[in-house]
Amino acid sequence: MVSVAAVDDVPGRLEQVRRTIARSCADARRDPAEVNLVCVSKTFEAEDILPALRSGQRIFGENRVQEAASKWPALRAAFPDVELHLIGPLQSNKAELAVDVFDKIQTIDRVKIASAIAEHSRKKNTNIPCFIQVNTGAESQKAGVSVEDLPGLLNACRHDLGLTIEGLMCIPPVDRPVSPHFALLYRLARDLGVEKLSMGMSADFEQAIQLGATHVRVGSAIFGAR
Repeated sequence: MVSVAAVDDVPGRLEQVRRTIARSCADARRDPAEVNLVCVSKTFEAEDILPALRSGQRIFGENRVQEAASKWPALRAAFPDVELHLIGPLQSNKAELAVDVFDKIQTIDRVKIASAIAEHSRKKNTNIPCFIQVNTGAESQKAGVSVEDLPGLLNACRHDLGLTIEGLMCIPPVDRPVSPHFALLYRLARDLGVEKLSMGMSADFEQAIQLGATHVRVGSAIFGAR
């Protein structure tokens, strides 16, 4: 749990992030309405998230399915217009719960996961918009489909499984400049006819906006260090 002082700072930090997004959009000659702030609330308790909700933030990202399932139902009851994104890796045995809990899933990276989401979505008569996570740095330890395998996965998701793939997502390597990875994701989306880009976190969301991000995932700049 974060400290009381950090929680008290959340509305001010959130407003500062919003101002930075607006300034970055102006610099890039983009409409700020094109950029969605995904407030990353992973590891924070429900009471820590409330200040952001009370400040009007409605899009949140969580990394773990079970953690989100335990803390968000009560928050949703009080704030029913929340949009919850899964931004962490998904195991196929958690797919059914993920379909129940989340409004969007940003981390499809293989056919097995896509098939599980499609199966449970059909059973529940729902259609969850999804993103495909791309491993732009070709890091063996990191989730995400390879650049080379992305077209095939996208085709399978859309045409074989009937999923709505509305975007691509990436997490650049921590030890390399981020801009080439953001630019690569932008080119892939453009060439494959994908409209949305989830890229950029607390340390680099301004660069991501400059390079076309439609969703930026910001946690520590709002909630403080975990």
